Amino acid sequence: MRITVLSVGRLKAGPERSLVERYHERAVPLARTLGFGAIDLPELPESNARHADQRKAEEGAALLARCASGVIVAFDERGANLSSADFARRLSGWRDAGEAGVNLIVGGPDGLDAAVRERASLVLSFGALTMPHQIVRALVLEQVYRCLTILAGHPYHRV
Repeated sequence: MRITVLSVGRLKAGPERSLVERYHERAVPLARTLGFGAIDLPELPESNARHADQRKAEEGAALLARCASGVIVAFDERGANLSSADFARRLSGWRDAGEAGVNLIVGGPDGLDAAVRERASLVLSFGALTMPHQIVRALVLEQVYRCLTILAGHPYHRV
């Protein structure tokens, strides 16, 4: 099962990019040993529309158009809170059910369009706090790595 982290905006050189790269590099070899395929990190451009609702709609349409077949998980402050162990169980359940992939979606600076949340099989939140989308991308990659370590029985995850 392929894991795709779809994000709006380009990460520039800096601490957020370093974190994303670090967790991606750690996750890729572990994913393969657990029956997951590649971990792709496509970046979609931010919309230049004048109003936030228009930007979200354009970015949302682009995100949904870029999704590979499989499950869609959207990250949004209005989403559910899951423990890392529960998220790991979801990932392994989708893998074991034969899903082609999982698309983990991170919106742009204005957030996600309602169409993305409606289409998602699961909407998750890192809490009600507003966070920069670049940091959310790093958190998503960290959670992917953490879930893989949980599934592998690796001691990275401590309860």
